[in-house]
Amino acid sequence: MAKKIKAARIVKFVVRLSEEERQQLHNLVYKGKRAKSVVNRAWVLLKADADGPNWGDPEIAEAFAVGLSTVHRVRQAFVEEGLEAALYRKKATNRQYRKLDGAQEARLIAVACGKPPAGRSRWTLRLLADELVELEIVDSISVECVRRTLKKTNSSRT
Repeated sequence: MAKKIKAARIVKFVVRLSEEERQQLHNLVYKGKRAKSVVNRAWVLLKADADGPNWGDPEIAEAFAVGLSTVHRVRQAFVEEGLEAALYRKKATNRQYRKLDGAQEARLIAVACGKPPAGRSRWTLRLLADELVELEIVDSISVECVRRTLKKTNSSRT
């Protein structure tokens, strides 16, 4: 159970742990191996419990060598989103996946090391990108992706 108290420009998130949550946090802190950040967040919640120790933010921050903003964010996450959100970091949503896998990179290098098109003395990045699409290696690809892929390799396009 949690409640948000709003004072003049200060929003304080009051943490109220159920017995089950308290036991879960206690087990997390004292049993097994966990990441230091998860253990610290568990300690913050245990000490911030209004029905338990009810420590203030500065005392918690000093005791566990975390910043005041960390204590505030943990309290806020617990009140607004629950125990799991307060303990564990969110998964990255802006992950950039590779456009080319190993086999596609090998085909790109083979094309780049091969003969350039008629009327050209060498491959350009734009020509390589167009050729990959034409050969149906990829649906679409940017010139920058081609450049980065070729830069990673020790192959020479000349």
